[in-house]
Amino acid sequence: MRGSVRESATTIGLSVAAGAAAVAGLMFGRKAATVAKVGKGHPLKHRALDLAAGAMQPKYPLAAMTTYLNGFHMYADEMGRQVEASHFCIHLRHDLHQCVIFDRNAPDARLIGIEYIISEERFRGLPEDEKRLWHSHHYEVKSGILTAPGIPDMAEHAYFEDLVTTYGKTFHTWQYDRDDFPYGIPQLMMGLTEDGQADEALLHSRDHRLGVSTPHKRQNRADIPMPDVAPGANSWESGRTVRTRLEETDFKR
Repeated sequence: MRGSVRESATTIGLSVAAGAAAVAGLMFGRKAATVAKVGKGHPLKHRALDLAAGAMQPKYPLAAMTTYLNGFHMYADEMGRQVEASHFCIHLRHDLHQCVIFDRNAPDARLIGIEYIISEERFRGLPEDEKRLWHSHHYEVKSGILTAPGIPDMAEHAYFEDLVTTYGKTFHTWQYDRDDFPYGIPQLMMGLTEDGQADEALLHSRDHRLGVSTPHKRQNRADIPMPDVAPGANSWESGRTVRTRLEETDFKR
């Protein structure tokens, strides 16, 4: 009897180990395929180094990114320049998310910016000049424009119940709507705040590609209360805005 138990335990252990090895092998295979696709045309030495690094080095900040959000940003000084933004975020503290932003969710996506997302309470405590850099998320959430692709409606709804009251500070480092190279300095970005502002062609293209429906998202979130926007956010709505610029200064030693 004891021998049978030991044999069963050994069999289970071997099965688990084999399963874990299979999963690890599958993950490595996917990583290798991704590196091969992205590295096509690179020197063999670089491809080999990339593959080895991908297999051996832990990337803890990247592994901690838990949420994928897709939405649109506009340049802080020009509403007509709107771009799609794929966010990958970690809930770093109870009142702070941090996100890296790519032009799309693909292995060869271009890194185009960053966004910090904070609670309304934290936003209200910011200095007035700092508030001018932040935008609200109330309309992006309620309109359905901001979405979490692949998440069931019920789970997404619960997530956006919290996000609707938050504020974001976003800088894009690659003006990919103009150049296929990251020229220039980081650009301050803002979010849409009411109907009639969105580039409908961009929105329809995004919905078709990701298999989502902005009107459906909007209807599903109708019961989420619309918050009042805290004073100081969305500064461009006043008709005046801020943007970054290069400035020459003395070097300090």
